[in-house]
Amino acid sequence: MKNGSSGKVSLKTKILYGVADLGLALHTSMVQFFMLFYLTDVAKISPALAGSALLASKLSWDLINDPLFGYLSDHTKSRWGRRRPYMLLAAVPLALSFWLMFSLKEGLTGAVAFFSVFGVYLLWDTFHSMASMTYYAISAEITTDYNERTSITTIRMIYSVIGYIIGASLTTMIVGIFRDSLGWDLRTSWSTVGLIYGIIAMATLLITALTVKQKPVISEEPSRLPPISSIKETFKNKAFLWLVGVCALLGVVFALITSLLPYYSIYHLGMGDQIPLIMLTVMGTLILFLFPAKKLSEKINKGPAFAACLGVASIAMILAFFLPRSSANLIYVIAFLAGIGFAGQWVFPWSMVPDCIEIDEKTTGERREGIYYGIWTFFSKITGALGIALSGWGLSWFGYIEGVEQTPTSLFGIRLFFSLIPAIGLIISIPLLIKFPITRKSHEKLLSEMGRDTAK
Repeated sequence: MKNGSSGKVSLKTKILYGVADLGLALHTSMVQFFMLFYLTDVAKISPALAGSALLASKLSWDLINDPLFGYLSDHTKSRWGRRRPYMLLAAVPLALSFWLMFSLKEGLTGAVAFFSVFGVYLLWDTFHSMASMTYYAISAEITTDYNERTSITTIRMIYSVIGYIIGASLTTMIVGIFRDSLGWDLRTSWSTVGLIYGIIAMATLLITALTVKQKPVISEEPSRLPPISSIKETFKNKAFLWLVGVCALLGVVFALITSLLPYYSIYHLGMGDQIPLIMLTVMGTLILFLFPAKKLSEKINKGPAFAACLGVASIAMILAFFLPRSSANLIYVIAFLAGIGFAGQWVFPWSMVPDCIEIDEKTTGERREGIYYGIWTFFSKITGALGIALSGWGLSWFGYIEGVEQTPTSLFGIRLFFSLIPAIGLIISIPLLIKFPITRKSHEKLLSEMGRDTAK
């Protein structure tokens, strides 16, 4: 194992490393914000069936694929390193499967609809997992510096936010252009957007995989732990389980917000045509507050800084619940507050996971970023799918019918699941983050005990 400096990373490497997240985030945002809406209002599949099919896909294959790819990459040895071969392999299939996922035949029902949604989502998720899990693991390998990891994450999140802006803010606008200017039908318009976004993700993934050359600051020797032992050792890491638990809750929260925003905007606010502007306000504010969030963590540690951001986000979601249709334009004030609050969601979790990995390294004597990010992405996707499923079930429970004026009961259900329930989840997470066990001092002490130079 290599000892030595904590590993400063050049600005060029940080910029090139971040590129891939534009495409990955573009896919994630379109799935989060529009997958359920596409299935119910474009493919005409019932919301409960669509949500259940998405959740079933997650609960079946994702029990295996994320930890599997993590374990395989930890045990890989090649001239391209442990991670890059998987990014290169996933690029083209990722693009094709995303296109297929937004090209479903309209009007499917029953078992055919269920297994169509189940199958296309599973296919896309396989290649997205292969690419994203190995990509994320690189950030834990190229530096062990507590603040430098936050810097890498912050620059990567600029690309991520751009991807989210395109996926969340511009998707319906692009679909509208295809329909109104080119005269295409709705299904063809969505399918074309899926193809375009697939190509973007493929290109950005290849750019990072082929240009980031910096060698890890630690050994790239393959792990020697067998599969069961590898998973057991990971679940012995209390700090990691603490972080996973908090972020699992936040994953459900964020999925509820993103999947129900179109319904909230269209049916409660009567502002369906302004969804791109609302999202642009959220994401534009978020990108402006990435660096202030980073600076805050340098003052008070990552956990409390994350908690402070989520406090602002919880206020925004509570206000959204009580926002009357007569004052709908105030949604832009709420969107601004949400952007400030959710800046922490983009920065801190991804810089906190690598800090947990050093605890494992001290115990096992190995660097096992892959299995950690495999388990991390597994829980992230499971909770995201659970949030989407809850959205679909909630719409059905409260009597939602697509394309018509909603009843007071269905409008209440949309508001409840979009705003108040997420606000409660955010509030629960705050004290857990304030008490997060890894601090700057404890991390420096850990590196020192392992013989690493922590000097800046």
